[in-house]
Amino acid sequence: MNEQIRAREVRLVGPEGEQVGIVPLERALQLAADVDLDLVEVAPMARPPVCKLMDFGKFKYESALKAREARRNQQQTVIKEMKLRPKIDPHDYETKKGHVVRFLKAGDKVKVTIMFRGREQSRPELGYRLLRRLESEITDLGYVEAAPKQDGRNMIMVLAPHRAVKASAVAATASRGAPRDRGADESAPVTDETAAAGETAAAVDGGTATDTSGE
Repeated sequence: MNEQIRAREVRLVGPEGEQVGIVPLERALQLAADVDLDLVEVAPMARPPVCKLMDFGKFKYESALKAREARRNQQQTVIKEMKLRPKIDPHDYETKKGHVVRFLKAGDKVKVTIMFRGREQSRPELGYRLLRRLESEITDLGYVEAAPKQDGRNMIMVLAPHRAVKASAVAATASRGAPRDRGADESAPVTDETAAAGETAAAVDGGTATDTSGE
């Protein structure tokens, strides 16, 4: 910035983004002084380097405000886990589906796990049928992000909220001016990057949330 710039000439950009052209460094510094602005090197690797006339203090302040706002509005993705049995009774199914609906409305993804035991392992179609039923009943809120697949004794499917549903959850959280209250039994939020690397999921079995980070 200013006298710290070492190039003999620079490609100068005006305060409104207008292209001034290639000028000697001394001329660029004089133009900056004339309008009481700083000469800031914005592309030092270019030949010649690109410099812009700006109020550097104001630029840093506005950048910090934007970064803070972006962090505040960042949607944090939580992956919940819902466990079902292939021969679940109708009442329990409706209860579990209610949890899935609530999670999707909150903007969270849901990992649905069908747990097979004993002879049930020879009937994978029961799991597929149940997962497809659940998929068809939540289509207005979410979609299948990861199709059903067998994983040992379990069958797993991942549901994700539609973009509009997630945006609504973000807006609702922002309007309250505080992070969503997840309750003492639910897992803390993790970012998308953390989730991709191996997220901590909150499992809900029988209507009670349990931490499955050690599973």
